Amino acid sequence: MSDQDAVPQPPEADRPTANAMRRALKRARDGVALDVTEAAVLLQARGDDLADLTTSAARVRDAGLEAAGRPGVITYSKSVFIPLTRLCRDKCHYCTFVTVPGKLRREGHGMFMSPDEVLDIARKGAELGCKEALITLGDKPEDRWPEAREWLDAHGYDDTIAYVRAISIRILEETGLLPHLNPGVMSWTDFQRLKPVAPSMGMMLETTAERLWSEPGMPHYGSPDKEPAVRLRVLEDAGRSSVPFTSGLLIGIGETYEERADSLFALRRVARSYHGIQELIIQNFRAKPDTAMRGMPDAELDDLVATVAVARHIMGPSGNLQAPPNLVDGEYARLIDAGIDDWGGVSPVTIDHVNPEKPWPKLEELAAQSAEVGFELRERLCVYPEFVTRGEPWLDPRLLPHVNALSDTDGLAVADAPVVGRPWQEPDEEFTASGRTDLHRTIDTEGRTKDRRDDFDVVYGDWEALREQAAPGMVPSRIDGDVRQALKQAADDPTKLTDDEALALLHADGPALDALCGIADDIRKSVVGDDVTYIVTRNINFTNVCYTGCRFCAFAQRRTDADAYTLSLDQVADRAQQAWDVGAVEVCMQGGIHPDLPGTAYFDIAKAVKERVPGMHVHAFSPMEVVNGATRTGMSIREWLTAAREAGLDSIPGTAAEILDDEVRWILTKGKLPAATWIEVIKTAHELGIRSSSTMMYGHVDQPRHWLGHLRTLASIQQETGGFTEFVTLPFIHTNAPVYLAGIARPGPTTRDNRAVTAMARVLLHPHIPNIQTSWVKLGTEGAAEMLRSGANDLGGTLMEETISRMAGSSYGSYKSVKDLIAVADAAGRPSKPRTTLYGEVPEERVGAAQASDGHLPELLPVLEP
Repeated sequence: MSDQDAVPQPPEADRPTANAMRRALKRARDGVALDVTEAAVLLQARGDDLADLTTSAARVRDAGLEAAGRPGVITYSKSVFIPLTRLCRDKCHYCTFVTVPGKLRREGHGMFMSPDEVLDIARKGAELGCKEALITLGDKPEDRWPEAREWLDAHGYDDTIAYVRAISIRILEETGLLPHLNPGVMSWTDFQRLKPVAPSMGMMLETTAERLWSEPGMPHYGSPDKEPAVRLRVLEDAGRSSVPFTSGLLIGIGETYEERADSLFALRRVARSYHGIQELIIQNFRAKPDTAMRGMPDAELDDLVATVAVARHIMGPSGNLQAPPNLVDGEYARLIDAGIDDWGGVSPVTIDHVNPEKPWPKLEELAAQSAEVGFELRERLCVYPEFVTRGEPWLDPRLLPHVNALSDTDGLAVADAPVVGRPWQEPDEEFTASGRTDLHRTIDTEGRTKDRRDDFDVVYGDWEALREQAAPGMVPSRIDGDVRQALKQAADDPTKLTDDEALALLHADGPALDALCGIADDIRKSVVGDDVTYIVTRNINFTNVCYTGCRFCAFAQRRTDADAYTLSLDQVADRAQQAWDVGAVEVCMQGGIHPDLPGTAYFDIAKAVKERVPGMHVHAFSPMEVVNGATRTGMSIREWLTAAREAGLDSIPGTAAEILDDEVRWILTKGKLPAATWIEVIKTAHELGIRSSSTMMYGHVDQPRHWLGHLRTLASIQQETGGFTEFVTLPFIHTNAPVYLAGIARPGPTTRDNRAVTAMARVLLHPHIPNIQTSWVKLGTEGAAEMLRSGANDLGGTLMEETISRMAGSSYGSYKSVKDLIAVADAAGRPSKPRTTLYGEVPEERVGAAQASDGHLPELLPVLEP
């Protein structure tokens, strides 16, 4: 028998003892949290034990429905099933959905459904009152099948995701149905591309059993997208992106009860961390002819019922549980009794293309069967009512008109709502000033209204789950390295420092730290001389409305918060003009990820500055903003950066880096771009000749080992591209940071940390990044002077306004005059000189304008009282 013909069998497991079953059932009845072992026991409940289990599970479900305001309601979605392509790069041994190009050709089909074929199905659904277009397809078919790649190229799509996005827009505009997308494994960037066109998405976890993927003969062997760790990462990226997401289990494919229980707990961990799992589907395996697993017995109904009941206990009253009604041979009452509250998608138009042998039940029959056990059948949308009523950030503004047209005040569907196409378009590109637009000035005089956002408890995910996630990484590593040897190597040839030696130096203190700072200062002197450089610049933060959920950020506000604001284009240009008038050579512009601003807004901002002040260097838009702009416009990162440069962008800040280690990153931020995507943006910018700074924010939930990895990554990028102008140290400002207020982060770096980071940045980035900048706005005058004695050579800018650090609680103000910056250099015993963004000579006219205006800034600019 070949591996392909093998029938996977779970390892033999002992039946639980009667005592173990009684204990587990009692804990379930009493509402005590179960562990994996107890859940595995309860999955094997049968007979009276199963009846006991389902009774307690139903009570949990009923409590949740009562709390949600829909007691006695079981929901479904009226949908059409659109198999966009049946090609796939995976080879699951039980799947009949997937086929091969030759078979598609013989049957007269294309590699993908054409837009006309898709819209024909969607229109038929709309005529019958369907509101969901379930778009299902194989994973990344172009990676395996040249025919798929050829079809995409011929039709002008870079990849399958681009076609999914395009056809979703057409469905919205031409039929009114709401797309629910199941394109398989997606990256974080894929979610950003698809979120504006679909209210919800999904992907079954299926199982966390690694052996079912890694061992020959197992059902997922040879399928790269079925690796459990990969699928869990997709679920987490959905949560980070605030995408309402459907997932679930496929039971009976050879997993053990312990593995099934582990899968349920993995789903609970994701749901708890991000609050984004809108439903779990518990699907029973049904063997199909012409598959490698055709001889595998179907999952028994008792097995399905027990799994539903255990899932209900694990997910709790607020979880939504679904079991496909067409796979249970009419045993609807048993599933309702076990704790489901949803029947999933039911179509009056299309078959279930994944289980084509199992027709959907008639809605009248489903309603009658549900009513027999006391439940009213109600229609929902593809996105669950909880997310409809939550609104932002879960639903993109471009989708709100489509969703609102079909939903009632309780978030469920209006059954007889007309399903008609509506425009899908970017929000109005008119910039309108709103909110506290004087925050750049009043932050220094009046302060912030509150120490936290009004949605503090929900926007960042689950704080308790985050504490558990953060705890292992917060434990300092024991360092046994020889500091004296490491110091000798740093002095002799810093490029040959080993990781162990570098870690020893990052932990240095006392005389060893003094020696390290001396070595770094010597390197600085040999590379860039004694001059302390600075730039006359103005920060312009054009909006602080943001729903990304960065847990370190005290700047971001909801649009309704008292401190929220958005500047108009004229206000942005006015501030740039004022900066030019007082000698600035640069404006640094960054803002929140405002859901209403289109992806082209960044181009308008750059143009507004260049039209008003042609000679101003536009240093703007972090990698997070670049990705936001690209995904909103449907452009590639390269295309977007090229267009931004044409609009007036000169260079980009290397912010949004924080720590380039996702272990730390996913604690610091809920929804910001992954480290790999930050690197992609930076490298692409450098390849296009757009230079950038580089940064590291430290002193929160990180450790020196993370600093080392970050600095090594930056050095590697610089060796490849040469595009970094400087490295900027960004000490974490804790005072109003959500992650600190929640008791997770430490209160910023110590003086020792600041000295060690500055010195080791000089040592580890030598000779690739010659300029090391310290932040006076975060460290103050004395702290910045100390860093100048520890390897730094640059003080950054005059800023003129600085809202981000001040909102976080920095006490060092928003503006330093040129004289102030010269005084910092004097305190370090060094001369000073102005520079441009790219560290060039400043024209004499600009130097003169700065000197003439120094300390006499226009009224709009914030000036601290002496």
